Amino acid sequence: MTGTILLIAFYLLSPLIILHIDHKYKFINKLGAVVVAYIVGIIAGNIGIIPDDSRQVQDMITMLTIPLAIPLLLFSSNIRQWFSLAGKTALSMLLGLASVLIMVFVGFFIFEGHGMKDLWKIGGMLIGVYTGGTPNLASLKIMLGIDDDIYLLTHTYDMILSGIYFLFLISLGQRFFLLFLRPFQFSQPGGKMEARNLDGENPYSGILKKKTALPLLKALGLSVLIFAIGGGASLLVSESSQMVVVILIITSLGIGASLLPSVNKIEKTFELGMYLILIFSVDVASMVDITALGGKTPTLFPYLSLVVFGSLFLHVVFARIFKIDSDTVIVTSTALICSPPFVPVVAGALKNREIVVSGLTVGIVGYAIGNYLGFLVAEMLKVLGG
Repeated sequence: MTGTILLIAFYLLSPLIILHIDHKYKFINKLGAVVVAYIVGIIAGNIGIIPDDSRQVQDMITMLTIPLAIPLLLFSSNIRQWFSLAGKTALSMLLGLASVLIMVFVGFFIFEGHGMKDLWKIGGMLIGVYTGGTPNLASLKIMLGIDDDIYLLTHTYDMILSGIYFLFLISLGQRFFLLFLRPFQFSQPGGKMEARNLDGENPYSGILKKKTALPLLKALGLSVLIFAIGGGASLLVSESSQMVVVILIITSLGIGASLLPSVNKIEKTFELGMYLILIFSVDVASMVDITALGGKTPTLFPYLSLVVFGSLFLHVVFARIFKIDSDTVIVTSTALICSPPFVPVVAGALKNREIVVSGLTVGIVGYAIGNYLGFLVAEMLKVLGG
């Protein structure tokens, strides 16, 4: 019993240490808290400090953290803002989504049958992560029943490729795209300036203060209620479909709750949701035996590479046809491929603060639709793959 309590405490509290060092050390901050969480989990799981009989506790944490995190991540969404996206930004988002979809299907037909089973599940996960981000990747892992080691390796490759992609966008991206695309037209003279500190130096600051913590507890309670509703509804379907039903209902109710001003205005709900994602990340990484990964996924890295860089190429081609400017393409691509937290950094590199809100909005839309779209595409690939 004591061992179980200590194990649960390790999973629940290790993100606190991760967030502390992430805020304190610039190098760690550049790696990102999720990356550090994976490293901590892998080390803990492979040096023998996690008891051999811990799988039941680990599975329980996996099944609780993601369903509770999804509503919290969505509560702060502004659906009305989704529909007020400028025409060119909305079009760029749709073209970016189309580019990712096309390359996921193309890659599936290229690599299917070349040494990796259930590639259709990987295709669904890629749609989720390159539409929204890590929360969608984690949700689809549960919905599609993907092995822990395959999930971890997919996310590891994704972080490597997304990092290369991101560095290109903030360094050479604008100059390169201007060879093919029109420049951004500023609506006001002050638009072209560095977007500093828009991503926040410490988004968790003040989260434990009474005025923030009490409303957050209510938001967490609402998230538990939504989880209970989704869990209850799942009992009406077959066991094989239960997690799919749970995640999709939770996503829908989370979006619906965001329409309530009393819920939407609660501060730090997104940060609390991401804390749960960090717990999940440490947990799932600790279940992976790194010695068993070799040779399991010979086509995984090429598949991800094709999706990331192939979709960028298609996005630029489409943008050229539809006359979309370079900055809009860069920020929407960043929001889709790299996720919303990278948007302010890109805006600062481009010296364009006018694109921040639209870029963040694209990313939040991606979080909301990623679970639906990822599952739908996975089922389509499953049928097409025979």
